[in-house]
Amino acid sequence: MATAAPGSGKRTYAECDTGDGIDDVLKSINNAELLLNGSKRRRVSAAFRPDGGNDTHMLRRVLRRQLSSAGAAHFTRSAAQHRMQNMRLQSEMDTFEPDRVKLAAPFLQRRSKVVEIVSSGGLVFALTLTGICAAYDTNTSQRLCYMNTSDGEIIRSLFLNKANNSLITVSVFAEDNYSSLKCKSTPLEYVRRKQPEEGFELFTSELLKWPGFVEFDDTNERVLTYSASDRTYKIWDLANYTFLYSLNDPKLQEIKISMGIMLLIFARTPGYVPLRIVDIETGEPLKDIKHLLHRSRKVDFIEQFNEKLLVKQENENLQIVDVRDMKMVEVSKLKFTTPSAFIFLYQSRLFLTFKNGQVSVWNFKGELVTQFADHRLWYQDTNTNNVYITSNQETIISYCRQDDCTHGSINVSSIADGSCFAKITCSDQDIHQRIALEDITALFYNEDQNKLYTGFWQS
Repeated sequence: MATAAPGSGKRTYAECDTGDGIDDVLKSINNAELLLNGSKRRRVSAAFRPDGGNDTHMLRRVLRRQLSSAGAAHFTRSAAQHRMQNMRLQSEMDTFEPDRVKLAAPFLQRRSKVVEIVSSGGLVFALTLTGICAAYDTNTSQRLCYMNTSDGEIIRSLFLNKANNSLITVSVFAEDNYSSLKCKSTPLEYVRRKQPEEGFELFTSELLKWPGFVEFDDTNERVLTYSASDRTYKIWDLANYTFLYSLNDPKLQEIKISMGIMLLIFARTPGYVPLRIVDIETGEPLKDIKHLLHRSRKVDFIEQFNEKLLVKQENENLQIVDVRDMKMVEVSKLKFTTPSAFIFLYQSRLFLTFKNGQVSVWNFKGELVTQFADHRLWYQDTNTNNVYITSNQETIISYCRQDDCTHGSINVSSIADGSCFAKITCSDQDIHQRIALEDITALFYNEDQNKLYTGFWQS
């Protein structure tokens, strides 16, 4: 199950070492939560085309914001609609370079789909299924470099570290049969200079083999690592990567990060699951909880959002517990079914659920706040790399299905009321634009530059 907040909480697991080599690694990556299905890769950027700077229209919009009963909310939506409705296909950038891959390992010599895109500081990075990451200049669309610094490196995931203006890559290497995670931080300035080799390794003291993992959380500016060899969780500072403290308990099975706190989940007993809330800054315990469970039901999920604890067992109601006074709200299992993914919205104190291509918005009273009018996701498996939440947490941008044509569309909807107020689509006769809207496998919106980047199956 995927759980995330916009720009926060990204976890990458090591792969189980079966001894089957790279084919097994690629198969497992193909089934991983952050990746989709496909075979080829291409990335296309669509950019806003200015309307000539019509000051009169802008003045009218500002006046409407001041005079409208809807106020700033109406202005925010109309401004977003104005930005998105002028999106047009601008450029294409190919991540595959035939001359370069001739010297690479065989599995790197074929095209594969784009599975992740991030952009910041005039740069955009595209990661493919086979683990190649290319960096581009957003102004010229020219490829600057590849972030892979050796032929045996498969990059598993990317994380833009806003705390120190760098890109963190999480990779596996041929030298240990792709069994352990290695993290590297590369300042964006080095990428602009085409010097990715100047990046430096992180957490070198840790052996991150299965079921080990690394999780980056920029809400709290913390990193969580789990080394399975000694069953130790460690907390690191995201800004300078210094070690802060460790947690080592043989019964500790999982850690969930929320704003300012962490939820420690211990081995389940027949009648309850022991939980502990700790201060993320110090690791000091704040509260111990014994949450009662139905003995014969498996636990679907346990999640923490600030003071709210969410617990769902198989074929049981959702329980939302306020850990301050232990008051509980139950949501009927007929109304709330176990989703395939969450996104928590810290600013609005809401959460999104994804299931079978549908998106819903809930509050922590257990009430369904929003159902989207025109926002049916293209992929049923709810890959969150095809979903972008704006930084103000008011808008969701997704690759969606259209009933009246074979290609998809990029829909822009209000999280508050579910209305679709902008859509990037085209007619079947517009062949070039139509191809750009077919089989999108990754999506990222650069809010500063008002550019939307999409990755594809085919190049």
